Amino acid sequence: ENTSDFSLNSTDCIQVVVPEEVFFTVAAAGILENLLILIAVVRNKNLHLPMYFFICSLAISDMLGSLYKTLENIFIILCKMGYLTRHGDFEKKLDDAMDSMFILSLLGSIFSLLAIAADRYITIFYALRYHNIMTLRRALAIIWTFCAGSSIAIALFSYEAATVIPFTILFPLMMCFILCLYVHMFLLARSHAKMIASLPTSTVHQRTNMKGAITLTIFLGVFLCCWAPFVLHILLARFCPHNPYCACYMSIFHVNGTLIMCNAIIDPIIFAFRSPELRNTFRKMFHCSR
Repeated sequence: ENTSDFSLNSTDCIQVVVPEEVFFTVAAAGILENLLILIAVVRNKNLHLPMYFFICSLAISDMLGSLYKTLENIFIILCKMGYLTRHGDFEKKLDDAMDSMFILSLLGSIFSLLAIAADRYITIFYALRYHNIMTLRRALAIIWTFCAGSSIAIALFSYEAATVIPFTILFPLMMCFILCLYVHMFLLARSHAKMIASLPTSTVHQRTNMKGAITLTIFLGVFLCCWAPFVLHILLARFCPHNPYCACYMSIFHVNGTLIMCNAIIDPIIFAFRSPELRNTFRKMFHCSR
């Protein structure tokens, strides 16, 4: 609130406001699309593979992001109507819970993308040892236990520098690690392609795995485009709230929040477009409902 007031006084940039109807429409579409992904994977036994379960983990993270923005706007509306106060104890606990949901969505998305990248890497280069290396239940349990614990800790101690600094470092660090993993994966795949050119079945298998790697690279690009502006807003609000240029960027806060929810809409479209098995499952689902 203080940052917003200062921004209006120190910059000529106009606060960009996204209509509440747009927020609710985009959020509802994202939640429904990702819910369809979860139902499709559960119903189709051919999709009961580690990669698709990690995709479900990513879908849950997207749903949490859309749900966070939906509840946040509902509470803002209630505050404007006078049903909630900005500085009450209940509102403070509610705000902490909302912050935990947001951070859980962000960390869940990062680690789900990391798990998917690791899954593709192991599938391509260590196919014979895949089931020994990749333990699905253990991986999912570690991901969500760590994300839940971290989200609660960061929300409760967000004003402590010792907590804020690691959080601001985690996002670019994990993104760099995933990018390095993908670059290494594509370079190795390029060198292996010549070695297996004489084996038709292996070539088909390699192309299938590389198609999955390309799909997940698209996921990563979409994630960066949708989440990076919001994370940058958090960093600017924390480290340079009184700078006019930072204040000018923070005037598009609502646009950055809308981008997060757009990520929840775009990801399921990529799933359906890149996966023939998933498209067939959707057709069967809608055919049965009709």
